[in-house]
Parts: sequence; structure tokens; C-alpha cells
Amino acid sequence: MENTNEQNKEMTAQESLSLITETLNNSRKEITRRSGKYFLFWGVLLTFFSLFIYILCKATGSDAWNNLWFALPAIGFPLERVLRGKEDPNGARNDISRIVGGIWGTFGIFACTVAAFTLIYTQVGTSLFGLISVLNGLTAEIVLLFGLAECVSGVALKNWIIKIAGFVTGIGGLAIHYLVLDGMEQLFIFTFAGLVLVATGLIVKSQYK
Repeated sequence: MENTNEQNKEMTAQESLSLITETLNNSRKEITRRSGKYFLFWGVLLTFFSLFIYILCKATGSDAWNNLWFALPAIGFPLERVLRGKEDPNGARNDISRIVGGIWGTFGIFACTVAAFTLIYTQVGTSLFGLISVLNGLTAEIVLLFGLAECVSGVALKNWIIKIAGFVTGIGGLAIHYLVLDGMEQLFIFTFAGLVLVATGLIVKSQYK
């Protein structure tokens, strides 16, 4: 009788573990499916901002237009909230969605902080060479942080497409930064990142139709 009770408890534990695992996997699939829209949204927004700022900088010969980057999160996050509200009016969240949200939130904080420190330094920099070095380094830092955030999101969601896209964005962006582009043209690195994000969104959406 005792052996039967122990077997029943063991089966119940196994069933509970299987149920938890299945629930987590279903959550990952659902979050990944929904993330396709957000990848598309941020990819289009990033591509637009990078090209728009490049055109302004090129037309005026002034790097001051780079300050418009701070408008990207100011515009993007409210619009994303509207998009999220339409898709999920109940605002249901779980641990995986919180982790993914935390990853991108952390990226946003780091990126804005690095950009703010760079902006402050450019106002008090003592040499033109130092100023150029800092601005060039900022592009590399942001694209690497961006790729890292995307890659870690792919790890959390167990999705190889997102992981590969993050690697391509981070490492590919660095390669473009150091080997191909220079000056204002480095803004095209963010265009590249935006297009990779758009491609990721399209592939993810095709995976989970």
C-alpha cells in the first residue's frame, strides 16, 4: 500500500514537472510569436531614425542632429505600449516575458547612459582627436549592446533565429564600424541593425503563422 502511494506521488511529481515544462515552452512560443511584431516595429523605427538623422547631418554638416537619438525611445516606448495594448488588452505577463522585457529595458538604460556620458564629454572635450575617438567609440558600444540584448533574448526564448540575428547585429556591426564606414556614414551601422531587426521579425512571424 505504501509502495503504491509512493508511486502515485512520484507520478504526480513527474506530471507536475511535465506540465510546468510544457507551460514554459508554450509561453516561449507565444512570446516569440508576438515578438515578431515588435522586432518589425523597432526595426522600422531604427532604420527611419538612422536615415533621417544621417540626411540632416549630411545636409547641414552638423553632428548636433545626433541628439535626436534621444527621441527614439521617447517615441518608441509609448507607441509600443499602444501596440501591446491592442494585442493583449488584459496585459497578461509571465516570468519569461518579464525576463525578455528586462533584457531590453536594461539595454535601453545602458545605451541612453552611455550616450548621455558621451554627450557630456563632447561638451567639455579638450581635443578634436579625443572628440572624434569618443563619437566613433559610441557607435561600436551601442551596436554591441544592441546585438548582445537581442542574442540574450534569443537564449531566453530558445530561438536560434533571434540568437543568430543578435550575433550578426553585434559582431557584423562592429566589423562594419572598424573595416568599412567612417565619419557620418557610421550612422548606416544603425540602419544595418534596423534591417536585421526587420528581417528577424519577418522570419519569426513566418515561423509562427
